[in-house]
Amino acid sequence: MYVILVYDFGERRVGKMLKLCRRYLNWIQNSVFEGEISEVRLKELLMQCDAFMKKEEDSIIIFSGSSQNAMDKVIVGKECADLDLFL
Repeated sequence: MYVILVYDFGERRVGKMLKLCRRYLNWIQNSVFEGEISEVRLKELLMQCDAFMKKEEDSIIIFSGSSQNAMDKVIVGKECADLDLFL
């Protein structure tokens, strides 16, 4: 599945979340990641962030679809991470 993951973590935990997400998805912009990921790998990512996430202060939002082609993407202004998709 294709996901867009957005997080808002406290200052002390944001670095840990950044490093964790970079292992699973492509960095797009501050606190925003996207990419193809299996349900098992996504659950693994979420289980690992449970170790340091404070649910009363932090949040994660995940948008998902069957593929990148199933979602429209419009960028206004500078694109922070230039991803080339090629086969």
